[in-house]
Amino acid sequence: MGNYTLKVKKINDDAILPNYAHEGDAGLDLYSVEELILHSGECKLVKTGIKIELPKNTEAQVRPRSGLALKHTITLLNTPGTIDEGYRGEVGVIMINHGKGDFKVEKGMKIAQLVVKPVWKVNVEEVIELTDSDRGEGGFGSTGLR
Repeated sequence: MGNYTLKVKKINDDAILPNYAHEGDAGLDLYSVEELILHSGECKLVKTGIKIELPKNTEAQVRPRSGLALKHTITLLNTPGTIDEGYRGEVGVIMINHGKGDFKVEKGMKIAQLVVKPVWKVNVEEVIELTDSDRGEGGFGSTGLR
């Protein structure tokens, strides 16, 4: 793998640049620039105050943070959310509160992870038949529960 650069533009003075918490982490932490309350069962788009320019032939996936999920039952809708290479708008995070009580999102709080991945472009070809496989058409629990 080569060395790739994620270009980030702050559009809010309170924005924090995405960063890796530990050596070897797959995801960059994303931070809120807003303070708001997520009521039980509610979802909101939370702003990060940044715009990004991805390296060529990549996408960014916005993923939940396991600590928020375990400790507060907070996760993300549309997960993983996909940011396409050509998108230049503000990065937003769709958070949802599955807990029984309110959850306070604070300014500067780590709210999600951003994972940059390569994208393979494929040619689309219509065919009459597909090749057989061991699995065939089995899906949606076809391998059993154990």
